[in-house]
Amino acid sequence: MSIQAIKTYHLRCHLDKPFGFSQWFYDQRNVLVVEIIDSTGASGWGECYGPADVIQGCVEKFYASRILGRNPIETDAIWQHMWRSSLDFARGGVMMSAMSGIDMALWDLKGKLLGQSVSTLMGGRLRDKVHCYATGMYYTDMPEEELLPDLVEEARGYAAQGFEAMKIKVGKNLAFDKKFIVALREALPNTELMADSNHGFDLPEAIEIGRLLDEHDYRWFEEPLSPEHVGLFRQLHNKLDIAIATGECEQTRFGFQRLIEAGGVQLVQPDLAYCGGPSEALKIRTLASAHGINCLPHVWGTQLNLAAATHFLASAYPEPGRAEEKRLWLEYDRTENPLRDELYKQQVRVENGAAIVPDAPGLGVEIDTTKLSDYVVTMTETSNV
Repeated sequence: MSIQAIKTYHLRCHLDKPFGFSQWFYDQRNVLVVEIIDSTGASGWGECYGPADVIQGCVEKFYASRILGRNPIETDAIWQHMWRSSLDFARGGVMMSAMSGIDMALWDLKGKLLGQSVSTLMGGRLRDKVHCYATGMYYTDMPEEELLPDLVEEARGYAAQGFEAMKIKVGKNLAFDKKFIVALREALPNTELMADSNHGFDLPEAIEIGRLLDEHDYRWFEEPLSPEHVGLFRQLHNKLDIAIATGECEQTRFGFQRLIEAGGVQLVQPDLAYCGGPSEALKIRTLASAHGINCLPHVWGTQLNLAAATHFLASAYPEPGRAEEKRLWLEYDRTENPLRDELYKQQVRVENGAAIVPDAPGLGVEIDTTKLSDYVVTMTETSNV
Protein backbone atom coordinates (compact mmCIF):
# COMPACT_ATOMS: atom_id res chain seq x y z
CA MET A 1 0.00 0.00 0.00
CA SER A 2 1.21 3.48 -0.82
CA ILE A 3 -0.22 6.97 -1.16
CA GLN A 4 -0.92 7.62 -4.81
CA ALA A 5 -2.74 10.97 -4.78
CA ILE A 6 -3.70 13.87 -2.53
CA LYS A 7 -6.67 16.00 -3.52
CA THR A 8 -7.90 19.17 -1.84
CA TYR A 9 -11.27 20.88 -2.09
CA HIS A 10 -11.89 24.42 -0.93
CA LEU A 11 -15.62 24.39 -0.13
CA ARG A 12 -17.78 27.46 0.44
CA CYS A 13 -21.43 28.23 1.11
CA HIS A 14 -23.20 31.48 1.85
CA LEU A 15 -25.47 31.76 4.85
CA ASP A 16 -29.10 32.78 4.80
CA LYS A 17 -28.72 34.55 8.14
CA PRO A 18 -25.30 35.91 9.22
CA PHE A 19 -24.37 35.31 12.85
CA GLY A 20 -21.72 36.71 15.16
CA PHE A 21 -19.85 36.37 18.43
CA SER A 22 -17.46 38.55 20.44
CA GLN A 23 -15.04 39.08 17.56
CA TRP A 24 -16.97 39.34 14.26
CA PHE A 25 -19.86 38.12 12.10
CA TYR A 26 -19.95 35.28 9.57
CA ASP A 27 -21.93 35.47 6.32
CA GLN A 28 -20.38 32.36 4.75
CA ARG A 29 -18.75 29.08 5.72
CA ASN A 30 -15.45 27.90 4.24
CA VAL A 31 -13.53 24.69 4.81
CA LEU A 32 -10.65 22.82 3.20
CA VAL A 33 -11.28 19.09 2.76
CA VAL A 34 -8.40 16.72 1.99
CA GLU A 35 -8.77 13.39 0.19
CA ILE A 36 -5.91 10.86 0.21
CA ILE A 37 -6.05 7.94 -2.22
CA ASP A 38 -3.87 4.86 -1.88
CA SER A 39 -2.71 2.26 -4.40
CA THR A 40 -5.75 0.02 -3.75
CA GLY A 41 -8.09 2.83 -4.77
CA ALA A 42 -9.34 3.39 -1.22
CA SER A 43 -9.57 6.98 -0.03
CA GLY A 44 -9.62 8.75 3.31
CA TRP A 45 -10.98 12.20 4.06
CA GLY A 46 -10.01 14.91 6.51
CA GLU A 47 -10.66 18.59 7.08
CA CYS A 48 -8.66 21.62 8.12
CA TYR A 49 -9.72 24.43 10.46
CA GLY A 50 -8.72 27.91 9.33
CA PRO A 51 -8.49 29.96 6.11
CA ALA A 52 -9.24 27.37 3.44
CA ASP A 53 -7.54 29.07 0.50
CA VAL A 54 -4.29 29.61 2.41
CA ILE A 55 -4.24 26.09 3.86
CA GLN A 56 -4.92 24.64 0.43
CA GLY A 57 -1.61 26.06 -0.76
CA CYS A 58 0.17 24.52 2.24
CA VAL A 59 -1.15 21.06 1.37
CA GLU A 60 -0.66 21.26 -2.39
CA LYS A 61 2.60 23.20 -2.60
CA PHE A 62 4.44 21.73 0.37
CA TYR A 63 3.19 18.60 2.12
CA ALA A 64 1.55 16.59 -0.66
CA SER A 65 4.71 15.81 -2.63
CA ARG A 66 6.51 14.84 0.58
CA ILE A 67 4.10 12.06 1.50
CA LEU A 68 3.40 10.53 -1.91
CA GLY A 69 4.49 6.89 -2.02
CA ARG A 70 4.47 6.41 1.75
CA ASN A 71 2.49 3.69 3.52
CA PRO A 72 -0.78 5.34 4.65
CA ILE A 73 -1.10 3.05 7.67
CA GLU A 74 2.07 4.54 9.21
CA THR A 75 0.33 7.63 10.53
CA ASP A 76 2.85 8.54 13.24
CA ALA A 77 5.79 8.12 10.88
CA ILE A 78 4.13 10.35 8.28
CA TRP A 79 3.24 12.95 10.93
CA GLN A 80 6.82 13.09 12.14
CA HIS A 81 8.11 13.38 8.57
CA MET A 82 5.80 16.32 7.88
CA TRP A 83 6.70 17.93 11.21
CA ARG A 84 10.43 17.74 10.59
CA SER A 85 10.10 18.95 7.02
CA SER A 86 8.55 22.26 8.13
CA LEU A 87 9.89 22.56 11.68
CA ASP A 88 12.27 25.43 10.94
CA PHE A 89 9.52 27.81 9.84
CA ALA A 90 6.09 26.34 10.71
CA ARG A 91 5.83 25.02 14.26
CA GLY A 92 2.22 26.21 14.25
CA GLY A 93 -0.36 28.19 12.33
CA VAL A 94 -1.89 27.35 8.99
CA MET A 95 0.71 24.75 8.07
CA MET A 96 -0.12 22.80 11.21
CA SER A 97 -3.76 23.05 10.17
CA ALA A 98 -2.76 21.53 6.82
CA MET A 99 -0.96 18.71 8.65
CA SER A 100 -4.11 18.17 10.74
CA GLY A 101 -6.34 17.62 7.73
CA ILE A 102 -3.82 15.27 6.13
CA ASP A 103 -3.48 13.33 9.38
CA MET A 104 -7.25 13.06 9.79
CA ALA A 105 -7.57 11.74 6.23
CA LEU A 106 -4.86 9.16 6.95
CA TRP A 107 -6.71 7.93 10.05
CA ASP A 108 -9.88 7.59 7.99
CA LEU A 109 -7.97 5.72 5.29
CA LYS A 110 -6.13 3.50 7.79
CA GLY A 111 -9.43 2.48 9.35
CA LYS A 112 -10.87 1.57 5.97
CA LEU A 113 -7.79 -0.42 4.99
CA LEU A 114 -7.76 -2.32 8.29
CA GLY A 115 -11.53 -2.68 8.54
CA GLN A 116 -11.64 -0.90 11.91
CA SER A 117 -13.32 2.24 13.22
CA VAL A 118 -11.11 5.12 14.27
CA SER A 119 -12.17 4.77 17.92
CA THR A 120 -10.96 1.16 17.87
CA LEU A 121 -7.66 2.28 16.41
CA MET A 122 -7.41 4.99 19.08
CA GLY A 123 -7.22 2.30 21.72
CA GLY A 124 -10.73 0.92 21.99
CA ARG A 125 -14.29 2.11 22.24
CA LEU A 126 -15.42 2.68 25.83
CA ARG A 127 -18.91 3.94 24.97
CA ASP A 128 -21.27 3.61 22.01
CA LYS A 129 -22.75 7.07 22.37
CA VAL A 130 -21.33 10.40 23.45
CA HIS A 131 -23.53 13.03 25.04
CA CYS A 132 -23.49 16.36 23.21
CA TYR A 133 -23.71 19.94 24.28
CA ALA A 134 -25.39 22.26 21.80
CA THR A 135 -23.25 25.22 20.79
CA GLY A 136 -25.39 28.12 19.68
CA MET A 137 -26.90 31.38 20.89
CA TYR A 138 -24.76 33.43 18.52
CA TYR A 139 -25.67 37.06 17.96
CA THR A 140 -27.81 38.25 15.09
CA ASP A 141 -28.35 41.76 13.79
CA MET A 142 -31.22 42.96 15.97
CA PRO A 143 -31.65 45.32 18.94
CA GLU A 144 -30.48 43.85 22.24
CA GLU A 145 -33.95 44.03 23.78
CA GLU A 146 -35.11 41.68 21.01
CA LEU A 147 -31.94 39.61 20.87
CA LEU A 148 -32.01 38.52 24.50
CA PRO A 149 -35.42 36.76 24.45
CA ASP A 150 -34.60 35.36 21.01
CA LEU A 151 -31.45 33.67 22.35
CA VAL A 152 -33.27 32.31 25.38
CA GLU A 153 -35.95 30.87 23.12
CA GLU A 154 -33.26 29.27 20.95
CA ALA A 155 -31.83 27.60 24.04
CA ARG A 156 -35.26 26.32 25.06
CA GLY A 157 -35.50 24.75 21.62
CA TYR A 158 -32.30 22.77 22.16
CA ALA A 159 -33.56 21.55 25.52
CA ALA A 160 -36.78 20.40 23.83
CA GLN A 161 -34.68 18.42 21.35
CA GLY A 162 -33.12 16.46 24.22
CA PHE A 163 -29.88 18.37 24.81
CA GLU A 164 -29.03 18.36 28.51
CA ALA A 165 -26.13 20.78 28.09
CA MET A 166 -25.42 23.81 25.96
CA LYS A 167 -22.86 26.57 25.52
CA ILE A 168 -23.68 30.24 25.11
CA LYS A 169 -21.71 33.13 23.71
CA VAL A 170 -20.63 36.00 25.93
CA GLY A 171 -18.33 38.91 25.18
CA LYS A 172 -20.83 41.18 23.44
CA ASN A 173 -20.70 43.73 26.24
CA LEU A 174 -20.75 43.33 30.01
CA ALA A 175 -24.28 44.62 30.55
CA PHE A 176 -25.81 42.30 27.94
CA ASP A 177 -23.69 39.36 29.04
CA LYS A 178 -24.89 39.67 32.63
CA LYS A 179 -28.55 39.80 31.62
CA PHE A 180 -28.13 36.81 29.32
CA ILE A 181 -26.29 34.66 31.89
CA VAL A 182 -29.03 35.23 34.48
CA ALA A 183 -31.96 34.90 32.05
CA LEU A 184 -30.75 31.60 30.64
CA ARG A 185 -30.21 30.03 34.05
CA GLU A 186 -33.70 31.11 35.08
CA ALA A 187 -35.13 29.62 31.88
CA LEU A 188 -33.20 26.34 32.16
CA PRO A 189 -32.57 25.62 35.86
CA ASN A 190 -31.61 21.96 35.35
CA THR A 191 -29.47 22.25 32.22
CA GLU A 192 -25.67 22.06 32.18
CA LEU A 193 -24.60 25.50 30.95
CA MET A 194 -21.22 26.72 29.74
CA ALA A 195 -20.11 30.15 28.49
CA ASP A 196 -17.58 31.04 25.77
CA SER A 197 -16.22 34.57 25.29
CA ASN A 198 -13.89 33.70 22.37
CA HIS A 199 -11.08 35.57 24.17
CA GLY A 200 -13.23 38.70 24.44
CA PHE A 201 -12.28 39.90 27.95
CA ASP A 202 -9.38 41.43 29.79
CA LEU A 203 -8.60 40.07 33.25
CA PRO A 204 -10.84 42.39 35.33
CA GLU A 205 -13.77 41.81 32.97
CA ALA A 206 -13.23 38.05 33.02
CA ILE A 207 -13.21 38.08 36.84
CA GLU A 208 -16.48 40.03 36.89
CA ILE A 209 -18.24 37.74 34.42
CA GLY A 210 -16.69 34.62 35.93
CA ARG A 211 -18.07 35.43 39.37
CA LEU A 212 -21.55 35.73 37.89
CA LEU A 213 -21.11 32.40 36.11
CA ASP A 214 -20.04 30.88 39.45
CA GLU A 215 -23.12 32.30 41.14
CA HIS A 216 -25.42 30.76 38.53
CA ASP A 217 -23.76 27.34 38.43
CA TYR A 218 -22.26 27.37 34.93
CA ARG A 219 -19.99 24.39 34.27
CA TRP A 220 -17.03 26.08 32.57
CA PHE A 221 -15.81 29.46 31.32
CA GLU A 222 -14.29 29.01 27.86
CA GLU A 223 -11.62 31.23 26.32
CA PRO A 224 -12.17 33.99 28.87
CA LEU A 225 -8.81 35.58 27.99
CA SER A 226 -6.49 36.04 25.03
CA PRO A 227 -4.47 32.93 24.13
CA GLU A 228 -1.44 35.23 23.96
CA HIS A 229 -1.42 35.76 27.74
CA VAL A 230 -1.41 32.29 29.26
CA GLY A 231 -0.03 33.61 32.54
CA LEU A 232 -3.31 35.41 33.19
CA PHE A 233 -5.28 32.16 33.39
CA ARG A 234 -3.77 31.32 36.77
CA GLN A 235 -4.64 34.81 38.06
CA LEU A 236 -8.21 34.36 36.87
CA HIS A 237 -8.56 30.89 38.35
CA ASN A 238 -7.38 32.17 41.73
CA LYS A 239 -10.46 34.42 41.79
CA LEU A 240 -13.06 31.88 40.64
CA ASP A 241 -14.47 28.42 41.33
CA ILE A 242 -15.71 27.75 37.78
CA ALA A 243 -13.47 25.60 35.57
CA ILE A 244 -11.39 27.50 33.00
CA ALA A 245 -11.44 25.89 29.53
CA THR A 246 -9.28 26.84 26.56
CA GLY A 247 -7.06 25.46 23.80
CA GLU A 248 -8.89 25.74 20.48
CA CYS A 249 -6.23 28.27 19.36
CA GLU A 250 -3.37 26.05 20.56
CA GLN A 251 -1.47 23.44 18.56
CA THR A 252 0.76 20.41 19.20
CA ARG A 253 1.66 18.70 22.46
CA PHE A 254 4.42 21.29 22.90
CA GLY A 255 1.99 24.19 22.82
CA PHE A 256 -0.39 22.44 25.21
CA GLN A 257 2.48 21.62 27.55
CA ARG A 258 3.27 25.33 27.84
CA LEU A 259 -0.42 26.13 28.34
CA ILE A 260 -0.91 23.53 31.07
CA GLU A 261 2.33 24.33 32.89
CA ALA A 262 1.37 28.01 33.06
CA GLY A 263 -1.47 26.90 35.35
CA GLY A 264 -5.07 27.94 35.84
CA VAL A 265 -6.61 25.79 33.08
CA GLN A 266 -8.77 22.82 34.10
CA LEU A 267 -10.03 21.72 30.67
CA VAL A 268 -8.10 21.68 27.38
CA GLN A 269 -9.88 21.81 24.02
CA PRO A 270 -7.73 20.88 21.03
CA ASP A 271 -9.43 20.98 17.64
CA LEU A 272 -8.56 17.81 15.71
CA ALA A 273 -8.66 19.77 12.44
CA TYR A 274 -6.12 22.28 13.76
CA CYS A 275 -4.04 20.99 16.69
CA GLY A 276 -2.05 18.53 14.58
CA GLY A 277 -4.75 16.01 13.76
CA PRO A 278 -5.89 12.89 15.61
CA SER A 279 -2.29 11.68 15.99
CA GLU A 280 -1.31 14.78 17.94
CA ALA A 281 -4.64 15.03 19.79
CA LEU A 282 -3.97 11.61 21.35
CA LYS A 283 -0.63 12.88 22.65
CA ILE A 284 -2.28 16.03 23.98
CA ARG A 285 -4.85 13.85 25.76
CA THR A 286 -2.07 11.83 27.37
CA LEU A 287 -0.31 15.01 28.43
CA ALA A 288 -3.53 16.37 29.94
CA SER A 289 -4.13 13.08 31.74
CA ALA A 290 -0.66 13.23 33.27
CA HIS A 291 -1.70 16.56 34.81
CA GLY A 292 -5.14 15.34 35.93
CA ILE A 293 -6.94 17.45 33.32
CA ASN A 294 -9.74 16.37 30.99
CA CYS A 295 -9.49 16.89 27.23
CA LEU A 296 -12.67 17.70 25.28
CA PRO A 297 -12.18 18.67 21.62
CA HIS A 298 -13.32 21.92 20.12
CA VAL A 299 -15.52 21.05 17.12
CA TRP A 300 -16.22 23.42 14.24
CA GLY A 301 -16.67 22.58 10.59
CA THR A 302 -18.16 19.56 8.88
CA GLN A 303 -19.01 15.94 9.60
CA LEU A 304 -15.37 14.88 9.31
CA ASN A 305 -14.25 16.89 12.33
CA LEU A 306 -17.41 15.94 14.22
CA ALA A 307 -16.78 12.26 13.55
CA ALA A 308 -13.11 12.51 14.55
CA ALA A 309 -14.08 14.16 17.85
CA THR A 310 -16.80 11.56 18.45
CA HIS A 311 -14.31 8.71 18.07
CA PHE A 312 -11.81 10.59 20.23
CA LEU A 313 -14.31 10.87 23.09
CA ALA A 314 -15.62 7.34 22.59
CA SER A 315 -12.11 6.11 23.39
CA ALA A 316 -11.35 8.59 26.22
CA TYR A 317 -10.98 7.89 29.93
CA PRO A 318 -12.34 10.66 32.16
CA GLU A 319 -10.02 12.04 34.80
CA PRO A 320 -9.72 10.87 37.50
CA GLY A 321 -12.38 8.18 36.91
CA ARG A 322 -15.07 6.86 39.25
CA ALA A 323 -17.77 4.19 39.44
CA GLU A 324 -20.47 6.49 38.05
CA GLU A 325 -18.74 7.96 35.03
CA LYS A 326 -19.03 11.66 34.39
CA ARG A 327 -19.93 12.68 30.88
CA LEU A 328 -17.28 13.72 28.38
CA TRP A 329 -19.28 16.28 26.45
CA LEU A 330 -19.06 16.46 22.65
CA GLU A 331 -19.45 19.91 21.11
CA TYR A 332 -22.31 19.95 18.60
CA ASP A 333 -22.44 23.19 16.63
CA ARG A 334 -26.00 24.17 15.76
CA THR A 335 -25.31 27.20 13.54
CA GLU A 336 -26.33 27.15 9.90
CA ASN A 337 -23.85 25.07 7.89
CA PRO A 338 -24.83 23.35 4.61
CA LEU A 339 -21.26 22.03 4.33
CA ARG A 340 -21.97 19.95 7.43
CA ASP A 341 -25.64 19.14 6.95
CA GLU A 342 -26.20 18.80 3.20
CA LEU A 343 -22.92 17.49 1.74
CA TYR A 344 -22.70 14.11 3.48
CA LYS A 345 -24.68 11.01 2.63
CA GLN A 346 -23.45 9.27 5.80
CA GLN A 347 -23.40 11.46 8.93
CA VAL A 348 -22.84 11.15 12.66
CA ARG A 349 -26.32 10.42 14.01
CA VAL A 350 -27.36 12.57 16.95
CA GLU A 351 -30.43 11.33 18.78
CA ASN A 352 -31.99 12.93 21.85
CA GLY A 353 -28.84 14.92 22.56
CA ALA A 354 -26.31 12.11 22.08
CA ALA A 355 -24.05 11.18 19.16
CA ILE A 356 -24.06 7.54 18.12
CA VAL A 357 -20.46 6.50 17.57
CA PRO A 358 -20.04 5.33 13.95
CA ASP A 359 -19.02 1.68 13.71
CA ALA A 360 -18.09 1.62 10.01
CA PRO A 361 -14.38 1.41 9.15
CA GLY A 362 -12.56 4.73 9.37
CA LEU A 363 -14.39 7.84 10.53
CA GLY A 364 -17.73 6.40 9.46
CA VAL A 365 -18.99 9.45 7.57
CA GLU A 366 -19.09 9.81 3.80
CA ILE A 367 -19.17 12.81 1.49
CA ASP A 368 -21.67 12.68 -1.36
CA THR A 369 -19.19 13.34 -4.17
CA THR A 370 -22.02 14.16 -6.56
CA LYS A 371 -22.68 17.28 -4.48
CA LEU A 372 -19.09 18.50 -4.23
CA SER A 373 -19.39 20.63 -7.35
CA ASP A 374 -22.16 22.63 -5.64
CA TYR A 375 -19.65 23.98 -3.13
CA VAL A 376 -16.14 23.70 -4.62
CA VAL A 377 -14.28 26.97 -5.09
CA THR A 378 -10.90 25.42 -6.01
CA MET A 379 -9.75 21.81 -6.33
CA THR A 380 -6.14 20.55 -6.53
CA GLU A 381 -4.56 17.16 -7.15
CA THR A 382 -1.03 15.93 -6.56
CA SER A 383 -0.29 12.40 -7.73
CA ASN A 384 2.34 9.91 -8.84
CA VAL A 385 0.71 9.59 -12.24
